[in-house]
Amino acid sequence: MIYTDRASAGRALGAHLEHLRASVPLVLGLPRGGVPVAAAVRDVIGGDLDILLVRKLGVPWQPELAMGAIGEGGVRVLNSDVLAHTGIMPEQFAEIEDAERAELERRREVLRGDSKPLSLSGRTAVIVDDGMATGATVVVACRIARLQQPAHVVVAVPVSSIEALRRVAGEADEVVCPMVPRALGGVGTAYQDFHQLDDEEVTALLD
Repeated sequence: MIYTDRASAGRALGAHLEHLRASVPLVLGLPRGGVPVAAAVRDVIGGDLDILLVRKLGVPWQPELAMGAIGEGGVRVLNSDVLAHTGIMPEQFAEIEDAERAELERRREVLRGDSKPLSLSGRTAVIVDDGMATGATVVVACRIARLQQPAHVVVAVPVSSIEALRRVAGEADEVVCPMVPRALGGVGTAYQDFHQLDDEEVTALLD
């Protein structure tokens, strides 16, 4: 199965999430690529649409390895095992966090403007991305979301590697993914149109 684009992937994914409709879910897209998927999911199952702004704090020599993550409102989660194993110095950590915090703030201003994030407290939160290769970003998104005490955390993606599904399974209450190839060469291989979204496309979907 190959999706035409992110919107068609979201519609297909939404069909697997109909059981969440009664909970009036809060569908959270991970910018940028997850937002059109999330918008299409919300069109299918109802509820509210918002973005979940997170930035992974990657180890300098292995950026995919998360030593922590940050979210809006000064939220931060740390991966103490990675910090201990890598021996990152406090000044190195601070430098990386400052850079990622600046990018998070830039995205917040561009994508959210004056709007306040919707509260996750007590709600069914559906975290949506356009796919998972390693699952690292979705893992940190789950941890950031948990800090707001949602009632239920669902991760929903159109395509994922087997390894990423295993990684995310311990972070979410439920993981939904209709396409899990034996070998995923890259998330983009599941799409005919997998163009790089710009900020304008994302803000238009949110509006």
